[in-house]
Amino acid sequence: MSSERFIKNKTVLITLLSACSIVIISLGIRQTFGMFYFDFSTDLGITLSQFGFALGLQMLLWGVFGPWFGIITDKYGGHIAVLIGFVFYLFGILMLYSQFNTGLYFVTAIGVFIGIALGGTAISIPVSVVAKHFPQSNRTLAMGIVTASGSFGFFVSPIFTRYSLVEFGWENTLLFFAVFVFIGLILAFLLTTPKDVVGGKIDDKQTATEALKEAFDNKSFIYLILGFFVCGWHITLVATHIPVYINDRGLPEWCTVTILSMIGLFNIFGTLTSGYLAQKFSKKLILSVIYLTRGLVIAIFIFSPPSTFMAIFFGITFGFLWLSTVPPTMGLVSFIFGTKYIGLLYGIVFLSHQIGSFFGAYLGGVFHDYYGSYDYAWYISIALSIFAGLIHLPIIEKQVKRLQTT
Repeated sequence: MSSERFIKNKTVLITLLSACSIVIISLGIRQTFGMFYFDFSTDLGITLSQFGFALGLQMLLWGVFGPWFGIITDKYGGHIAVLIGFVFYLFGILMLYSQFNTGLYFVTAIGVFIGIALGGTAISIPVSVVAKHFPQSNRTLAMGIVTASGSFGFFVSPIFTRYSLVEFGWENTLLFFAVFVFIGLILAFLLTTPKDVVGGKIDDKQTATEALKEAFDNKSFIYLILGFFVCGWHITLVATHIPVYINDRGLPEWCTVTILSMIGLFNIFGTLTSGYLAQKFSKKLILSVIYLTRGLVIAIFIFSPPSTFMAIFFGITFGFLWLSTVPPTMGLVSFIFGTKYIGLLYGIVFLSHQIGSFFGAYLGGVFHDYYGSYDYAWYISIALSIFAGLIHLPIIEKQVKRLQTT
């Protein structure tokens, strides 16, 4: 009975499956760019600081364009936003493959074009579309399923990318990526955004400007923005710099693939667990526990003697926590403010995430170039974990007056 209620009709099922597939492609490809660094360094002369800046810019533009794609989604439909995003993705991949792939062109391809593309194809837009199909009782679980699908992309993509880099080289690997992106472009047409969002009272007269004012007048929204900055710092620092960090510690190269794959595999369980628990317990407390646990896992990893066991331990534990912040974060946004402008509002929260991502990617490379290690980047990561664990506690899990029926 519960499963029948969960998937109401064929449209919901197709939208859910297409959203999952889109996220697998978009995030799966994005997750592996760090594995290209040594080839880019040798063949294109890209320094670690340049590489970190390009990926940091990618993360920043992902966040900057997220709200704009959110507006497109809320007004015209998620399929339009995702379609536009994948067009930019395809341009970026092909430009990176072409002879125009050094200096400013390199930054434009991997930083600007793909950064813009992720704003329309990665988690926020597919998840916001799915959220509009589900009532409050099932919404966080549905969002957890889409987020977990990105984790599956994280799991398989490093394995495929490592094999392809060894067997076919980085240029052909990028061509394979282009094919996957084209498939994602086709899948965009299967993403249906309902005209009447599901769940709760909706003030159809509210404008986007009024929605933004309502959100920024609410301190809980500000706390979510500040907390999600930390999530962005964490995951991009790891995704971008873990290959070099593993090499610095004298561990075999397969540890990098293992860490990234374990992150993807165990994040499936982490996001589904987080999405389920967010339906039963306080979302803000779940977020606090996740962030504090991240700090503990990082501390254990960097202060323990380097070993393959610790590398696997880090991949498993950090993977469980990787995107588990997304369902309760988006769940809080949709619960407090409703789902009419969830694409826009979550896009604002996600912008903070991507600002954190920019600093995590860029400063990680800067610290390494200046000091020869990532120590300071890790120390900041632990401090930010404590900050995020505390900043969520004052959040008031209560709907705004506009949505209250009594």
